[in-house]
Amino acid sequence: MKQLSAQPAESLALEPIDAHRLAILCGQLDENIKLIAKRLDLDIRCRGHIFNFYGPAAVCRAACRIIYQLYQQTALCDDLSPRDVHLQLQQQAMEQPMTDRVTAPAANSEIDTFSIIRTKKGNIKPRGVNQQLYVHAMQGHDINFGVGPAGTGKTYLAVACAVESLLRDEVERILLVRPAVEAGERLGFLPGDLAQKVDPYLRPLYDALHEMLGFETVAKLQERNIIEIAPLAYMRGRTLNGAYIILDESQNTTREQMKMFLTRIGFGSTAVITGDMSQIDLPRGVSSGLAHACEVLAGIEAISFTHFQSRDVVRHPIVQSIVDAYDVHENNL
Repeated sequence: MKQLSAQPAESLALEPIDAHRLAILCGQLDENIKLIAKRLDLDIRCRGHIFNFYGPAAVCRAACRIIYQLYQQTALCDDLSPRDVHLQLQQQAMEQPMTDRVTAPAANSEIDTFSIIRTKKGNIKPRGVNQQLYVHAMQGHDINFGVGPAGTGKTYLAVACAVESLLRDEVERILLVRPAVEAGERLGFLPGDLAQKVDPYLRPLYDALHEMLGFETVAKLQERNIIEIAPLAYMRGRTLNGAYIILDESQNTTREQMKMFLTRIGFGSTAVITGDMSQIDLPRGVSSGLAHACEVLAGIEAISFTHFQSRDVVRHPIVQSIVDAYDVHENNL
């Protein structure tokens, strides 16, 4: 165990004093506090609502900020998992380097709730500046592009915003759209019609819907066509009014398909187009409709573009390193 100095580098008194919220913050057997201490390589001692931090001053200030932010979250939820702690650590690293001064806000500061997405099964809070800007853009624009590597929350947050809009009666239905192109796969060998062939590839969207609405609700909404699975090939000729439309894996659309999709959008509809430029699976010589659209539409103010980087990855920390390693390798080819 490290030798502690007589005086802590930083101290934090959490208010309002609430034993239940403090228990949520610390986790079972203080696992959340221990995780923060381990990740930042410092010592944290707490007694009641008072936390003392021992270690390099800048790192202790960062830990102070992290614990304060996590305590604010306990006002909105009944559980904080190690995953929540990891995401807060990652958000802190993205927003402010450890060498910068970090101070805890005043105890009576209001919780920033503009980016909280409310769904039937709970609230979802975007992590990091880019995710917050992305959600803010989707709440204020009819057409939105989210471009970046896997694990940055592009599709998950789009589904969350769609669910929230449906629950608020801002839209009448949700459409989940995806091109029938997959890495190394041949859809013709799969059983069923085109919708059934594409259905397995929409599993990430289904998983998000089930998490936010529940299995039974999703099934009922699908039966009533309030939630619709629409392979991109089925979109031609339609005009979609009062709908929240998500085009996932859009890097695998052609220029013609992307133009066709964007011109389907009607009154009272919101469209979110997500994709990863590094995972284009189109035949050789066929250019990506996503790349082309980002270039052609960049000057239209009514359309939002959010570009995610590897630092925005919110999965296991090693995923960010994997994304960076592949980027370096491909850039050196």
